[in-house]
Amino acid sequence: MTDAATPLTADAVEHYLRFWNTDPSEQRRVGSEIFTEDVTSVTPIGVMSGIEALIGFTEQFTANVGTYAFRARTEPDVHHDRARLQWEIRVGEESFAEGTDVLTIVGDGRIVSVTGFLDRAPDGFDPARH
Repeated sequence: MTDAATPLTADAVEHYLRFWNTDPSEQRRVGSEIFTEDVTSVTPIGVMSGIEALIGFTEQFTANVGTYAFRARTEPDVHHDRARLQWEIRVGEESFAEGTDVLTIVGDGRIVSVTGFLDRAPDGFDPARH
């Protein structure tokens, strides 16, 4: 049995998408509103801790691929304190990668952890190197 999504959980997903689609200065503002200070992200590329680590990843990613768009592929699934977001990264007109992130959200609506999976890795991605 699952509970219906709370507005805080649904809002957290929307803000999460916004975080990845803004520049680093805006990410700091948005990040402090939607992530806990000690947010962790565990993905095939590594483990990151803290908002600055997430911003640093974005800056590094942008330096390598250029401007991108991070968007939902489907409506997110939400229940209790969790949300599952199936996403796509587009670089220009091309699809770069697809994945699924599971967000854990605390009582005040902020995200405390992200567990990410690659559903379709970028061309040339070698998980053994990460």
